[in-house]
Amino acid sequence: MNLVYRVLHPLFYKETQMNTIKVTALALIIAGALALAYGGFSYTQETHDVKLGPLEFSVKEKKQVNIPIWAGIGAIVAGGVLLVMGSKKG
Repeated sequence: MNLVYRVLHPLFYKETQMNTIKVTALALIIAGALALAYGGFSYTQETHDVKLGPLEFSVKEKKQVNIPIWAGIGAIVAGGVLLVMGSKKG
């Protein structure tokens, strides 16, 4: 059993490593494309909770996060480089 593991382990390890690189590359490409398409995202943050007897007050702030164009392009380029370099090693 130990001999089989020693022979097959490097083959499966290399395949797993390549799949991880490809998944990371595709995630970067998709994230970059979404960043270019949407330009950012917004979220709501609940702050300033105040309790006065039976009354409760809270303030909800809507915040906007802008993603620069260069970050989206950089993510796409980095994902493409990973994808090409990962496929050349295989």
